[in-house]
Amino acid sequence: MSEPTTERSLVLVKPDGVRRGLTGEVLRRVEAKGYSLVALRVVRADHDLLSRHYAEHEGKPFYEPLLEFMSSGPVVAAVIEGQRCIEGFRSLAGATDPTLAAPGTIRGDLGRDWGVAVQQNLVHGSDSPQSAVREIAIWFPDLV
Repeated sequence: MSEPTTERSLVLVKPDGVRRGLTGEVLRRVEAKGYSLVALRVVRADHDLLSRHYAEHEGKPFYEPLLEFMSSGPVVAAVIEGQRCIEGFRSLAGATDPTLAAPGTIRGDLGRDWGVAVQQNLVHGSDSPQSAVREIAIWFPDLV
């Protein structure tokens, strides 16, 4: 039987999470789940970085408001590692809409609808191994 392969995921604490002082709580939950922190940095994301990160959404009505929100303050970017950490972090984060996110999840416990144009839902996690590779290269080019 082969050894299970670890994977990596990009995790972002978005400007609303940083502004509310929730970075430590998000990282605590990641580590409590048993994932390792491989890299961590605080970034003031500019338009170029964000347009590369959200390239698949270009042209959608929420694209520009999303870039505006994501550049509104510091973002904490992390690379985490562990077996099935992509799926695991997305489960830990909860549903994209904080109002519908289950209690016990990051968004369910700490998020809510603020009535603004773009959903401010505290965190981002890569949604597939391919996305993780692409996103990590954007936010942590030194790791590739």
